[in-house]
Amino acid sequence: MIRNILLKNILSINTIALVLFFYSSLLHSNPGFPNFTDVVEKNIPAVVIVHATKKMNSAASVMPDMSNIPDEFKPFIDKFFDENQNNDSPKRQAPNFGSGFILSSDGYIMTNNHVISNADEIKITLSDQTELKAVLVGADPRSDLALLKVEAENLPVVSVGTSENLKVGEWVLAIGSPFGFEHTVTAGIVSGKKRSLPNESYVGYLQTDVAINPGNSGGPLFNLNGDVVGVNAQIYTRSGGYMGVSFAIPAETLANVYDQLKNNGKVKRGWLGVFIQEVDQDLAKSFGMDKPKGAVIAKILDKSPAQKADFQQGDVILMYDGKDVSKSKDLPLLVGSTLVNSTIKVKLLRNKKIIEKYVLIEELPEDDLIASMKEEKVEESMISGITVSDVAENIKKRLNIYGGVKVDKVSAAQLNNSKIQINDVITHINNQPVYNTADFDKKVKNLEENTLANLLVYRNNNPIYLAIKILND
Repeated sequence: MIRNILLKNILSINTIALVLFFYSSLLHSNPGFPNFTDVVEKNIPAVVIVHATKKMNSAASVMPDMSNIPDEFKPFIDKFFDENQNNDSPKRQAPNFGSGFILSSDGYIMTNNHVISNADEIKITLSDQTELKAVLVGADPRSDLALLKVEAENLPVVSVGTSENLKVGEWVLAIGSPFGFEHTVTAGIVSGKKRSLPNESYVGYLQTDVAINPGNSGGPLFNLNGDVVGVNAQIYTRSGGYMGVSFAIPAETLANVYDQLKNNGKVKRGWLGVFIQEVDQDLAKSFGMDKPKGAVIAKILDKSPAQKADFQQGDVILMYDGKDVSKSKDLPLLVGSTLVNSTIKVKLLRNKKIIEKYVLIEELPEDDLIASMKEEKVEESMISGITVSDVAENIKKRLNIYGGVKVDKVSAAQLNNSKIQINDVITHINNQPVYNTADFDKKVKNLEENTLANLLVYRNNNPIYLAIKILND
């Protein structure tokens, strides 16, 4: 009996050993369980901690500008500000820290702009704890990147790769200093590519599920070959901490910004000079398109490249420089990366016909704000479930329009069939200008009932296209 018990125990021990051996083999041989140690050991020496000291009146003065971000996004977006939250003193030195990485052996270092923005003093700490004073070579707020320089030689460097070949589901890892824990390594997969974020038009972000927290900002994102494929920059969060969704600036943007900041101290981007919007299913039908595609031009800025090239409101941009514009978010990325003073061919859909235009791309200027619109009540008219009135002269002047009608009421039937809203200013219907209420009535009455018409409207001073259903009053 004792012999049988011993045999059973020996068999159990052997079984457990075999299971452990099999699992260990999986970890080392199965590509689903990668070994990150080589990538980490190779690149940790080139990852640094960035310390920025800022003079400020209160903690609020270093928070990112949220004024242009839609309210529904404000609780979710965070750019990893790591300052001490001390509001007692009216003026203080606020330490802000993040991560960075060395791009050249003579001391050029990349980090996020928001880490060093408005800093009075910048220092970096190397992996061997050496502390060096850094100077700002240049910053690019639009991509949230900044280039620093330290006086040093023979520094370890990272290798910059490409994000174009990254596949969704591919393993990536980050090295940074979350919460001050230096050279922390976290890993995950690519969750998405070319993500468009609120108020961020010129970066197509990589989305990952790599754990990112305050202090990782500006640190590198690596692929399994050990190449930098992105710069960790933002997270979506309800709590202020990591919740499984993080974003990185792609390597292509990094490489372009690095070259321009190093050589010129600033970044030049291409500019077309149009406001655009997405083409939805209803707009596509109203434009005579089989399916939604491209970017519809809602407004053309005065003296812009688009105006000089005879682009028109209502044109749908289908291709730019030989590249398809599948969605409206594709266009800013393409234009912004275009070399200034380049002549580009653009394919457009105008009045249901394909045309081509050549445009000379200029440098993107500083943003200008459109003057606020004020209401002035005038005589009303109702047609197709929409009650409109003539647009007051001061509103025309501020919107730089020659005519139009303002929406004062919308029937329940029209609300159920369109996205038109009260206070929208309608300036065009089916790409034809609307001068006043009488002109609007005439143009609508000439349209067939139950068809879709596209309207160019100004909403909160911004031009957009809408599709409405023509109803029988």
